[in-house]
Amino acid sequence: MLKIALVGFGTVGKAVARMLDSDLHGDLCLRYVFNRGIESKKVDWLNSSVVWTDDIETILSSDVDVVVEVVGGQNPAVDWIRRALESGKSVVTANKQVIAHDGAALEAVAIKHDKSLFFGAAVAGGVPVINGVTEGLSGDQVTGLCGVLNGTCNFILTRMEIDGLSFDAALAEAQELGFAEADPSADVDGFDAQAKLAILSAVGLGHPLNVNDIDTRSIRPIEAVDFIYAQRLGCTIRQIARATTIGKEEVAASVVPMLVDRSSALARIEGSQNIVVFEGTNGGETAFSGHGAGGGPTAVAVVSDLKSVSRDCSPLKTGILGGTLTTKVFRDLTCPHYARFVIRDRPGIIAALAEVFSRHGIGVDSVLQEPGWDKEELPFVMTLESCSSTAALDAVAEAAAFDFQIRPPVCLPVLT
Repeated sequence: MLKIALVGFGTVGKAVARMLDSDLHGDLCLRYVFNRGIESKKVDWLNSSVVWTDDIETILSSDVDVVVEVVGGQNPAVDWIRRALESGKSVVTANKQVIAHDGAALEAVAIKHDKSLFFGAAVAGGVPVINGVTEGLSGDQVTGLCGVLNGTCNFILTRMEIDGLSFDAALAEAQELGFAEADPSADVDGFDAQAKLAILSAVGLGHPLNVNDIDTRSIRPIEAVDFIYAQRLGCTIRQIARATTIGKEEVAASVVPMLVDRSSALARIEGSQNIVVFEGTNGGETAFSGHGAGGGPTAVAVVSDLKSVSRDCSPLKTGILGGTLTTKVFRDLTCPHYARFVIRDRPGIIAALAEVFSRHGIGVDSVLQEPGWDKEELPFVMTLESCSSTAALDAVAEAAAFDFQIRPPVCLPVLT
């Protein structure tokens, strides 16, 4: 019987407790629940033998076998996980920020004390992507991965696409339904997916990355009109997390909104779902998809990791996070680009923009203009031939200074 302490009793913590309290997992026994303000958190549906506490020392000095950490945030979670491992307890965590920033150091502590550190719930919620790549694809050489890793962003973008909502309206709906936090910055500005990508690069590609080196851009500038033009191009728009090996010493990594061809599996993921596609030298593409957010799916991943501890499976003893030395990150993408402008129409605008792109060594592939828009606030698109993202962004930033611009232009790479 595996004795468990649950640290955190929010949405995920409650879902984990319900699963452990069911009849499905007789080998797992919940003994303690920790949370600040514990008196307001107590529920009557858990076994009366469960000890409720707001003192973390009670957990760390207990005789439990495993501490489940689902409080979120780096601090004080890092210290609690380290101390749990040092006190002879294995740890299961859903904390992506802890694993992305401090996972290698915590892994070393786990190995030193002959304990397990599992984090399957830290990436893509209930999608078994960590075990899938470390075990299911261990026979292949994985050279790249590409995915939709943030359910909040995907929900917002698909609502904008399907019903023509503004970003603000789609975000408000996501918040009302519980898919987005009151402060959505970590999701919509890419930092959530950035941390997940760092973890996947370490365990999937064998290349640990400094999280802050990964180029990250927000979905905030995207408007409903961008989906109209994307549809004309046979595409949609998704927040894409991407990492590809360049030789043996460098990884191209980014989390940016991109145009994605509608034939791609990445384009078909809607709502709060996630998908990760790995590219292997011998096995080709392998995709993992499913619900990446919410208490239920994340609890499935947590309990699955607990079952692994119960079976004495300890993958981190082999060092799958790769140690503390990080791989150099190449931040520039070379691919076609989409540039959308909203202007006050007058003669010579196309020529002026084309001249800017020419000075930056970028060729214009096409110009798209939907009919029926007000000439005083006219959106149109220029698609750009393959070029570096740095060059495209610099050119668009220069073009933004023209006095015919009504709103800041938007430049998105096209996934190829």
